[in-house]
Amino acid sequence: MASFLERVRDRLAWFNENASETTTDSKADTPDTELAERTQLALVESENTLLLGSRRFGDTDYDRLPYDRQELMENCLEAWRFNPLARRIIELTTQYVIGAGMTLSADDTKAEAFLHSFWCHPLNKMDLKLSELSDELARTGNLFLMLSSDPSGMSFARVVPSTDVLSIHSRANDVEQELTYTLRGAHGEEDYLVPAWRADRPATQQNDVCILHYAVNRPAGAQWGEPDLAPVLRWLARYSAWLEDRVRLNHFRNAFVYVVKARFANENARRMRQMQLASQPPNAGSILVCDESEEWSVLSPKLEALDASTDGLAIKKMIATGVGIPLHFLAEPESSTKTTAESAGHPTYRRFEERQRVLCWILEDLLRVVLKRKAVFDTSINPNAKIIVRGGDIHSRDNLELARAGHQMADIALRMVEKGMIDAPEALRLIYRFIAEKAPETNP
Repeated sequence: MASFLERVRDRLAWFNENASETTTDSKADTPDTELAERTQLALVESENTLLLGSRRFGDTDYDRLPYDRQELMENCLEAWRFNPLARRIIELTTQYVIGAGMTLSADDTKAEAFLHSFWCHPLNKMDLKLSELSDELARTGNLFLMLSSDPSGMSFARVVPSTDVLSIHSRANDVEQELTYTLRGAHGEEDYLVPAWRADRPATQQNDVCILHYAVNRPAGAQWGEPDLAPVLRWLARYSAWLEDRVRLNHFRNAFVYVVKARFANENARRMRQMQLASQPPNAGSILVCDESEEWSVLSPKLEALDASTDGLAIKKMIATGVGIPLHFLAEPESSTKTTAESAGHPTYRRFEERQRVLCWILEDLLRVVLKRKAVFDTSINPNAKIIVRGGDIHSRDNLELARAGHQMADIALRMVEKGMIDAPEALRLIYRFIAEKAPETNP
């Protein structure tokens, strides 16, 4: 055994000597690119470098790498759990988007009655699940809904955690036509759901399961969305670290010790005096009387830490800018004037309105799929009924401003009708436009 190891060692030594000589002799004649390739190929592969930069088959170049996306979602979930600022950002989005709840309606009476039964079913409880849907959509940028049906055609919706979805398989010529999804198994292994298709294919049997996927903050040509916390995740960590350092600094700034100077006959006398003071230290606010042989003083750390509130405010501004929320929403008043605070809130309300429209469309698409699955079991249901989901008001002040604008426009429009400048339908259109509502369609 020893002789075999010696032969192997000698062979490797001979190879290294010849390789170094060959490289030295041919360095002048070898181009830089070829030399770089040889150097790269000579590196030792490990588990950390073997799959670096690799993608699964079917993943697009516009999506994050699988391990990067998984790590980002897990970090966002951890920040939501332990970082109060991250939790508040997600809560603000959900509170403004959901508001007092959402209402649904359909142009078919029977279809609307079934949708209401689906909405209020004890196994669905969509009114309570709206917050979960909005949180998952903002926290991960993706929303995966699994639908199943019972023998009567009633569907049941369940949210699949985005971290459990490993990959999305779509058509080769269109990434938006998603076909199947690879999910993480019960023991961590990959498990292909069969069947796992989008809900535009209605159910044909009781146990037919389908998955719906919706995404926000998605780049063009990508399959996956981006979390709302993705741009500010590192700044949330930096703000937490800065705040923890400030708390620790203030704690040690108030620490002090007493220093007693006196003339002692020997070391034993000094030690006895120290033990006496340690057993009965003076309390705060007490009166201490000593003779001229002792001199008392206080030794405290001179950290000379400047006021770092400007640094903390700068980090918080970066966080507020990244999520599109003004500082006075995050317990940081920017100005003492009410007008400035209201003006800073308008872009945020626009962002919430956009997210509310997205969520309303998601719910409308979900209800259309539910209605189609019911029509397979009940032919009296109209699967093409028009469904409308409406959200609550984002800001109550908008109602007051719209009411004033509508009232003033109504007076002007009526005067124009009296003078024959416009007709009644045009006046009605103008009034509805100024109250930000859609005018009812009139039959000619």
